[in-house]
Amino acid sequence: MITLRRLRPDEGPAAADLHRRGGALIPGYDTSLHTAEEYVVFYRDRVMVDGPVWGAFEGEVLRGHIALLPGWIDHLYVDPDFQGLGIGSALVRLAQAEQEELRLYTFQANARARALYERHGFVVEELTDGTRNEEKMPDVTYHWRRG
Repeated sequence: MITLRRLRPDEGPAAADLHRRGGALIPGYDTSLHTAEEYVVFYRDRVMVDGPVWGAFEGEVLRGHIALLPGWIDHLYVDPDFQGLGIGSALVRLAQAEQEELRLYTFQANARARALYERHGFVVEELTDGTRNEEKMPDVTYHWRRG
């Protein structure tokens, strides 16, 4: 059974690991741009302090997480072995319950994430060539507003 709760600061390394492992499944996304330790530092110094981070837990094991900023989904990653089981949907619904309006970026190549967001009512706001992101991969901005 999956339960949702806010992550504690000491759970940042587990969230960073999910980011690295989940990101590796995105076509063209090179997770070797950063070391595993750099992911941990990024989560410790930025993600875990910038806004609430909610986790989807199976017992005490983190299976997915979503990082929120005012009006934004900043990160959403699900354990690769647990994708397709509704964890991402549960996290998106939580974000939609928390905020009236949301935007997010994802890579155009991330078909699985794009389908998830579109199922939850997000619409394409902008497509870019990737010059604005570190990975230089074409991305898409999605927008959702409570009806």
